[in-house]
Amino acid sequence: MHLARCGTNERDHFAHAALKFRSRQIAVWWFGICSRQRVSCDGRRTAFADINRAGYTSMRFRQAAVLAVAALVGCGGVDPARAQNGDFHEIETKYIFGFTTGSSIGLEGEKEVSIDTVVRLGKRTGRYAASETKLEFEHTPTQFVQLEFGALVAAHAMRHVSDLDNRDAVNFGGLFGEFRYLVIGRGPSSPFGLTLSVEPAWRRVDETSGDRIGNLELETKVAVDTELVENRLYLGVNASYEPEWTRTRAGGWEKESKLGLSTAVSFRPAPPLLFGAELGYFRHYDGIGLRAFTGDAVFLGPTLYLQLVRKAFLTAAWATQIVGRDFENPGSRNLSEFSRHRARLKVALEF
Repeated sequence: MHLARCGTNERDHFAHAALKFRSRQIAVWWFGICSRQRVSCDGRRTAFADINRAGYTSMRFRQAAVLAVAALVGCGGVDPARAQNGDFHEIETKYIFGFTTGSSIGLEGEKEVSIDTVVRLGKRTGRYAASETKLEFEHTPTQFVQLEFGALVAAHAMRHVSDLDNRDAVNFGGLFGEFRYLVIGRGPSSPFGLTLSVEPAWRRVDETSGDRIGNLELETKVAVDTELVENRLYLGVNASYEPEWTRTRAGGWEKESKLGLSTAVSFRPAPPLLFGAELGYFRHYDGIGLRAFTGDAVFLGPTLYLQLVRKAFLTAAWATQIVGRDFENPGSRNLSEFSRHRARLKVALEF
C-alpha cells in the first residue's frame, strides 16, 4: 500500500535499493560456495605461474565473478524500473549453463567473436594448472545451422606432478571447428529444444602434459533444454561422446575416449543475470569402442551468465570433482584422467 501512494521517483529509488541489496546477497552466496573449494599452492613464482597456479587462479576467478555481479548488477547493470515491471524477454540458452550447452543457436545471419578459456587445476601430487583457450568465430547462416571455427592456445604450469615433466609454457595448440544443427526449436509447439553438434579438433600440444604431439578429436553432443518457469528458470541436459587418436613417437596411434552426461539448472533473478548449479558425470576408456573402462569422475559447481550490454556477454563456471574412480590408483577421486577442479570463462561479442 505504501508503494502505491509513492511518486515515480520514490518507487524507482526503493526498487533500486532493494535490487542492490538482493545483488549483494547473490554475490555473498556465490563466494560462499566457491570459497569452500580453495586450492593450496606453493610460493614459487614464474611469469605464467603467477596467473595460472592453482590457488592464485581459483581465488582471482572467484573474486572476478563476485565483482562482476556486484558492480554490474548492484551498481547500475540492471534498470530498476525494468526489473520491477518484470521485463524478462526470451534469452538464448546456449551459454547459460556453464560447461553444459543449451539448445539455442542464435538468430539467422548472426555472427559472434569470443574468447573461451577452460582451466584445469590440481593433480594427485605437486602443483598443476593447465588451460586451453579458444579464439572463436561463430556464424549462423540459417535458422537451423550454426558454424564455429578458430584457433587453440594451450598453457601449462606444473611442478612436481607424478609422471609429468615440470613445465611453464604457452603455445599455439591447434585448430578446431564445430557444426550445430537445431533439430527441435523450443517454442509453443514444443516445450523442449534439441540440438546435435559435431566438433572436430586437431592438437599439436597435449592437453594434460603439454608435450608436443599429433592429436585428433571428434566430440559429438546432444543438447536438450527447457523452461521450467517461463523466462526465469531453465534446465539443460547434455550427452557427449569424445573419441581421440594420438600419434606416438614410435609412429603408431593411441586411442582413447570419454563418455559424458551433464545437467544444469539456471535461475534468472534479473533480466541480464542468471546463476545456477551444474552436475557432470564422465567416464574414460582406453580405445574408442567403450569396452576398456579405466575410471570415472563426478563434478559439481556453480554457474554464472551476465549480459554486459545488448550484444556482449560473459559466462563463467567452476566445478570440483566430488568423487571418482581410478582403477590404477585407488582413492576417492580420479586424478589421472581428470583434474581436481575445472573453471570456465567466456567473453563474447555478437554482431
